[in-house]
Amino acid sequence: MQTVGSGQYQEIRDAVRALCADFPAEYHRKVDEARAYPEAFVDALTRAGWMAALIPEEYGGSGLGLTEASVIMEEINRAGGNSGACHGQMYNMNTLVRHGSEEQRNRYLPKIAAGELRLQSMGVTEPTTGTDTTRIKTTAVKKGDRYIINGQKVWISRVQHSDLMILLARTTPLDQVKKKSEGLSIFIVDIKEAMTRGMTVQPILNMVNHETNELFFDSLEIPEENLIGEEGQGFKYILTGLNAERTLIAAECIGDGYWFVDKVTAYANERVVFGRPIGQNQGVQFPIAEAFIEVEAANLMRFEACRLYDAHQPCGTQANMAKYLAAKASWEAANACLQFHGGFGFACEYDIERKFRETRLYQVAPISTNLILSYVAEHVLGLPRSF
Repeated sequence: MQTVGSGQYQEIRDAVRALCADFPAEYHRKVDEARAYPEAFVDALTRAGWMAALIPEEYGGSGLGLTEASVIMEEINRAGGNSGACHGQMYNMNTLVRHGSEEQRNRYLPKIAAGELRLQSMGVTEPTTGTDTTRIKTTAVKKGDRYIINGQKVWISRVQHSDLMILLARTTPLDQVKKKSEGLSIFIVDIKEAMTRGMTVQPILNMVNHETNELFFDSLEIPEENLIGEEGQGFKYILTGLNAERTLIAAECIGDGYWFVDKVTAYANERVVFGRPIGQNQGVQFPIAEAFIEVEAANLMRFEACRLYDAHQPCGTQANMAKYLAAKASWEAANACLQFHGGFGFACEYDIERKFRETRLYQVAPISTNLILSYVAEHVLGLPRSF
């Protein structure tokens, strides 16, 4: 099946597909059943250099752009895997690359590229603020040559399988800044060290086999050299990671969408009921065709968001729209795939129910559909702010 972008970056696609072939559906199914982390799969991606795609060559990486990174994520999901286990290293990387000091880049990037360290986690969301990021309550108070962190985070993923985390905290109280986006700062946190000095990790069991946690900070001390960029400018810096995250999630949803379409198309051609393939019925054909059209359209927006991001141009609108379109398309494809497999769609051995659960997450995270609509209404269409 010829799809948007399928002829682009063919060497990357072929190489990632070859690696994924060593981890077939049975592997991901067993990991899901055990609620485990796909350690062997992530290690293989790291050894092959894919987890260092965005790290500049002078630090041991490939020096690729978000476009290429998105192709890697797409292919993992299209092969039946789940990039949610490792995509954090992709979208966190440019926050460090673009805003970290030369000393920080030299300290961390070569080790991340070599697989000695993982940067898989980003601590932003809090229980009482959700996506109202500027009102977070976690504080970082300067004391001598250290920052003292107190507060709480929730839905912080891959903490248990990462060495480093990028943490957003308020360094200037909200009532002391001119704009609510000011006074926020980002830090690099050594997770294992933090867990012995004031950070508590509480796992959250959830519908998807997605390792995520609630974090509690009780006077955690972080050296001042772990501050990324300038104090108080963290919200601007973190957008680098958030726009990358939304664009990469779009690519993953596109990979899911193609997986569902491929799966249900093959089944609809083979499954015979009342003496004819079910795919001969327009009631089956049309939802599949509609899902495919929507995946293709989302794919175009994904590449546009990547193009702008890699050119260091404003891309918030495109990143949000790509994520919205792709998540919607993959969900429609998932529903068609499950529906037309009938009872077999609910059987674990077909992998549909697993992928169905995985792709449903992206209607909610990393930013909800309603927040994207509000963003476009206000910032693109010029409608009054609704909240």
